Amino acid sequence: MSGHSHWSSIKHKKAAIDAKRGKLWSKMARVLIVAARSGGGDPGQNLSLRYAIDKAKSANMPKDTIDKAIKKGTGELGDVHYEDVCYEGYAPGGVAVIVDALTDNRSRTAPEIKKIFEKHGGSFGTTGCVNWMFKKKGLITVKADKISEDDLMEIALGAGADDIQKVGEVFEIICEQAAYEPLKNALKEKNILTEIAEISRVPQNTVPVNNSETARKILGLMEDFEDHEDVQNAYANFEIPDEILAKFS
Repeated sequence: MSGHSHWSSIKHKKAAIDAKRGKLWSKMARVLIVAARSGGGDPGQNLSLRYAIDKAKSANMPKDTIDKAIKKGTGELGDVHYEDVCYEGYAPGGVAVIVDALTDNRSRTAPEIKKIFEKHGGSFGTTGCVNWMFKKKGLITVKADKISEDDLMEIALGAGADDIQKVGEVFEIICEQAAYEPLKNALKEKNILTEIAEISRVPQNTVPVNNSETARKILGLMEDFEDHEDVQNAYANFEIPDEILAKFS
């Protein structure tokens, strides 16, 4: 899962820049709107909304902005409709890619996603072509210099984690969706700060990428997806060695 971790770390660093531009807040507002629209505006009764609020807060999104998005979703501030869509395809090197988006116009978004695939030497696929390669799991990362692996393992496994790996500068914790909330709370109770905490699409297997040019195309593809205003998340199953990845940091 190291390729997945690499991209998650890159996204996390990039998110800090996007937050300053307001781009990240705009994307998160859509998630809040959709969650509130589908399950109501009470996070105590709407798990998806609670996750969305937690993520918005972690990006320092102002409370009044969060509240406004929720009210848009419940219809208190007019009717706003976004549709949840998933696109699939391949990056260079046979790397599988899934793109989750929220759009108010499928006819606009699909051709734009297809164009990004093709621009970087990838191919736009049919529904279901790579989805089977990924599984939705809880993903939490903790800085490795903040806690020993043994201590973290004891806490995480006790709270339901499936796996813990040291990847670069972080420990990556993977769990089933049902264990995500208890695990996150267990870490919070121990005052363990998390870098990333989300429900993610985790690849079951990874594709090694040992060519620098192929790696450059893949990372360019992923960055363009993340920059697209309709895209919420992009996932891939590449595994790029640290020495190649360092060239593009």
